[in-house]
Amino acid sequence: MFRPHSHDAAQSVDPALETSAVGVRALKISLVVLLATALAQLGVVLVSGSSALLADTVHNFSDALTAVPLWIAFLLGRRAASRRYTHGYDRAEDLAGVVIVAMIALSAVLAGYESVRRLLDPQPVQHVGAVLVAGLIGFAGNELVALYRIRVGRAIGSAALVADGLHARTDGFTSLAVVAAALGTMAGIPLADPVVGLLITVAILAVLRGAATDVVRRLMDAVDPALVDTAEAVLRDVPGVVAVEQVRLRWTGHRVRAEAAVGVDPALGVVAAHDIATAAEHALLHGVPRLAVATVHVGPAGHDHAELAHHAARG
Repeated sequence: MFRPHSHDAAQSVDPALETSAVGVRALKISLVVLLATALAQLGVVLVSGSSALLADTVHNFSDALTAVPLWIAFLLGRRAASRRYTHGYDRAEDLAGVVIVAMIALSAVLAGYESVRRLLDPQPVQHVGAVLVAGLIGFAGNELVALYRIRVGRAIGSAALVADGLHARTDGFTSLAVVAAALGTMAGIPLADPVVGLLITVAILAVLRGAATDVVRRLMDAVDPALVDTAEAVLRDVPGVVAVEQVRLRWTGHRVRAEAAVGVDPALGVVAAHDIATAAEHALLHGVPRLAVATVHVGPAGHDHAELAHHAARG
């Protein structure tokens, strides 16, 4: 409130680095918690032979490892733009989403295979009480990580980190399914364990579907239409803007980029039109959440740019 602000590119680097640093710290902490949880469960798997717990453990290891590509992506995002990568390296975060989807798919295959194998060749589950406790540990570890990732992801505007937090929360509920399998085994239902393992596999596939949808939308530059409405409303309120001709938004990592074309009074001079463009970019940076860069093209209102029409038609 008490110090001037700037939208100069050189001065906007520090906040970007700060959000990446916060994301990396969240990933480090969640990685340690999930690995500790999965290792504790693995010890029980080795002595109990529970396929449901094995499925959950594999998934927890997979969820822990999803922190690695995101970690790398956050680090890459700190690098300055170059003449080859003129937009910078924020897209690395979106590519990390592809790796995360692949890891989730692999965990589904491994969990499903082991559950089917145990159905075809049933084996008694030992130390059922320990399996129950391990399932509760899995739920607690995943829920703690989910709360932390979601909170940090929303604070810094990282859709990938929020999605990873929701993924961890789903894993926590699959751990509760392991508890149900242990209770079923205690009740004298020997097939409860592999059947619950298959149910966990189905839950993983549901997570996979949602994660894949989000990643594909991000790679296709999809944004919430309400965000476009916000940007258009902001531009209309800028003094001197007669018409909003085009608005394009896209996510790159956990930041948004905007390109817009507005119409102004044809009688204005270059300097006055430039001042309106600057005011429009300033308004967008304040009015659109998570916006990092805005480029506004100013032209005379009503001009149809006929000389470019054939290029647009071919595109």
